[in-house]
Amino acid sequence: MIMKKNKIYKFSGGVHPPEEKLTRQLPIEEMPPPKRAFIPLSQHIGAPSKAIVEPGDKVKIGTKLSEASGFVSAPVYSSISGVVVAIKDYPHTLGRSMPTIEIEADGEDNWDKSGKPRADFGNLAPDEIKTIIQEAGIVGMGGATFPTHVKLSPPKEKPINALIINGAECEPYLTADHRVMLEMPKEVLSGTKLIGKVLGVEKIFVGIENNKMDAVDALKSALNDTEIEIVPLKVQFPQGAEKQLIKTLLNKDVPSGGLPMDVGVVVQNVGTAVAVHQAVALGRPLIDRVTTITGPGIKNPKNLRIRIGTPILDVIEYCGGLSGDIEKVILGGPMMGLAQYDLSVSIIKGTSGILLMTDDQLDVTSQGPCLRCGNCVTVCPMKLAPLVYARYTQLGMFDEAENANVMDCIECGCCAYECPSHIPLVQYAKYAKAEIQATRREKA
Repeated sequence: MIMKKNKIYKFSGGVHPPEEKLTRQLPIEEMPPPKRAFIPLSQHIGAPSKAIVEPGDKVKIGTKLSEASGFVSAPVYSSISGVVVAIKDYPHTLGRSMPTIEIEADGEDNWDKSGKPRADFGNLAPDEIKTIIQEAGIVGMGGATFPTHVKLSPPKEKPINALIINGAECEPYLTADHRVMLEMPKEVLSGTKLIGKVLGVEKIFVGIENNKMDAVDALKSALNDTEIEIVPLKVQFPQGAEKQLIKTLLNKDVPSGGLPMDVGVVVQNVGTAVAVHQAVALGRPLIDRVTTITGPGIKNPKNLRIRIGTPILDVIEYCGGLSGDIEKVILGGPMMGLAQYDLSVSIIKGTSGILLMTDDQLDVTSQGPCLRCGNCVTVCPMKLAPLVYARYTQLGMFDEAENANVMDCIECGCCAYECPSHIPLVQYAKYAKAEIQATRREKA
């Protein structure tokens, strides 16, 4: 089948930070299982799952540890074989302690026999596929961690006509998705077809920034007679944000306060597509993920497949330890990742990268006064005025910040990156959004 070349559009704003893809040529390595796994019950947007095991229970790889506690929730599974030793609060990557299941490994690394491959998985009905995805605990692997089955359940009044698989990986330093596309192209495409089948769409795109043309070629080489179109995209941060991908590929604008489904689109990450293939075809729940360990502060940068629940300290040790004076450890990329205050946190489903920055890599210039230069407005991909809602936030005027559309901020960091006064504009946006949401809950 000859595909018609897709037209590429532009989104407004954006920046071009140095790529720093130090690990792009490094194949994915399998990290050994941890001696102790710390598996949080909340690894997704939505309600935390509820534990169904107790201390003293023996578990294997793939043993179900929890049940979803609502529709927007997801179960978790054991990533090692061993014994549950505790269920209590431990530090979490989000910056606060959360209920976590601690498992001590038995050294056998045996799989639970409940999960089995399905030879006929291509013949499964859409609802059967979606149920498998939900039961496997799959969430968005790009970092947003939205439960995948929820995205695949749009209301009837919002039919989906296009699926976009996000292979942009526009964050500096991160190369996990790049390596997944290079090394697992058939799995990416298989999962993509399964997601498309659930949604019943005819238009399927895989968007990849054109600094990864080897990944474009790998996926094109693995294509059969599918309806999937592999589209190289301009390198421009935040190309991988949902709303910007939709604008670039389909020239559609998601309305203020809206979701991609409001314009008939669903966006999923390439890692999510692989997880879907593994769940549906292999009967394998989500128990590990590919993560980039990189930056000037690590001795041996790597792309690793890591068991969920592995302590960050174990990962750093496996990569040779620290190099230089470490100023920040960021989970994710430098633009949208979260700096950690406690390295006892563990790998979760959304941990796309571990970035270790030394003090000479960070700008610690003190915040100055707003110069009204307009740089933040120019680069904002959501066409917002960050200087306005930042000022309202400083004054505690959260209603006014809401009226300035702060809730539409995608927290990409473009504004802060370009601000000559080093104003932490993203932090102001996060603070304002948290206050607005708290007020909404009080009124509900």
